[in-house]
Amino acid sequence: QVQLLESGGGLAQPGGSLRLSCVASGTFIDIYGMNWYRQSPTKARELVATIYRGGETRYADSVKGRFTISRDNARNTMYLQMNDLRPEDTGVYMCNADVAPTLRSRLDYWGQGTQVTVSS
Repeated sequence: QVQLLESGGGLAQPGGSLRLSCVASGTFIDIYGMNWYRQSPTKARELVATIYRGGETRYADSVKGRFTISRDNARNTMYLQMNDLRPEDTGVYMCNADVAPTLRSRLDYWGQGTQVTVSS
């Protein structure tokens, strides 16, 4: 069983910063690509950022230059540093990971999400 647990969400003012974390726990062989998604009541789920095991990253155009995704493979942890936050960044941020729970399987796992609210 693999669990993903996000933390670090909260309330920030426009222009402010937050840092999200996602920790993977349980029994698994390896973690491959990891992603941050976000969703709000008025928008469809959006892929915010991706980081591959080797460190390659990709970002949605809406967050380029403001958000930075990173990971610590030794700690099975992924981060999202969010700077210059805007009200439109408000939403539930969810961690997603491509995990090998055994040598012969790969599955997609999701965390429960952490709320980010950007408001003055």
